[in-house]
Amino acid sequence: MSYVDVDIEDMKWNEELKAYTYPCPCGDLFQITKDELKIGEEIARCPCCSLYINIQYGRFY
Repeated sequence: MSYVDVDIEDMKWNEELKAYTYPCPCGDLFQITKDELKIGEEIARCPCCSLYINIQYGRFY
């Protein structure tokens, strides 16, 4: 089960990571790239812990 559902518009683009990010409770960032979104990926994972979020983006791409 995901930590939370997040609208893509609530995420921030991180130029350094080349990914959309959202704060994780562990202190790191959930991340998802444009390429992942283009292939239909809807889950952003935190690289530091086991949490993940579902991304709601409709027809963003």
